Amino acid sequence: MSGMESLKFAILGCGRMGRWHAERLQADGRGMAVSLFDEDRNAAESLRRELAPDAVVHNSLDSLLDVTALDAVIVCTPTTAHFDQVRACRERGLHVLCEKPLADTRERIATLIEESQADPPLLAVGYQRRHWATFHTLRREVLSGRWGKVRAVTSHNVENWQQTIAGTWRDDPAINPGGFITDAGSHKLDAVFFITGLMPIDVVARTEKCGSRVEITATVSARLDGDVSLAMDFIGNAQFLAEDLHIHCEQADLMIRENRLWIGRNGCVEPFDDLETESNPVSRFLDVLLDGAVNMAPADCALPVFDLTAAILESGDSGCVVACRQDR
Repeated sequence: MSGMESLKFAILGCGRMGRWHAERLQADGRGMAVSLFDEDRNAAESLRRELAPDAVVHNSLDSLLDVTALDAVIVCTPTTAHFDQVRACRERGLHVLCEKPLADTRERIATLIEESQADPPLLAVGYQRRHWATFHTLRREVLSGRWGKVRAVTSHNVENWQQTIAGTWRDDPAINPGGFITDAGSHKLDAVFFITGLMPIDVVARTEKCGSRVEITATVSARLDGDVSLAMDFIGNAQFLAEDLHIHCEQADLMIRENRLWIGRNGCVEPFDDLETESNPVSRFLDVLLDGAVNMAPADCALPVFDLTAAILESGDSGCVVACRQDR
């Protein structure tokens, strides 16, 4: 597809994430939103007015796919809709960038992985941190081996998430099982796997719904490959948004704190400034389509996230250590 300009995109789901992706398309300039669909037509009309004035709002996915000449689709609908929508788009030969989680069951995720590996249309998952300079650089440094083997990983995550979900699909366990852990928390889980290359073995967790219908908080103690310990917490009813990721290696401690990368060694901590290029899922998606870049978030990255999430929720219910699936 090298040499193509202004690729034509559809956006499915025109809420917060649909708007975010539309803004990134507009800022990048190599693609444009020409078709919009949301079950709430008012949301689609609002996005059109503010960010995509030339786009057409459709009443159904079938209508959108039948009448629109498209190159790619960005899926930002609730998780339970992803599987059918991704398949419908890819069957039309369209490239797809799908928001996380990729699908609502392990079997459906595995099916999308298998199909994406067999057929040409690109399928990428919207894990943002894979494209941020700090996380991309942290991955480079950890996987280089220059700091020795990973010994332990800790991840602290807080957000005023519960305060925003009343009356939305995010507070519906039938649509968003796992609540904060499944939704915003999936980015944090993916970051661990992306940076370390280590897969989960087992986990023990405590989860709480804190008055909501879905899980809001969790404390997690897990084992990764090589008996590397992973300690995580998810506080979805905090008063602000922040995350702290610490990769403890044999020769140094590498940390992301306050959106900056740090290195600790010889008793001192200092900024680490040799950073990779900053990007985002939309621009990287366009890089793959137009320039043949590597897909940094292929469909198969969704499986370990699903497996650890499922184990966290099962352990939270049972209070027992739960093994993670290993057949990836």
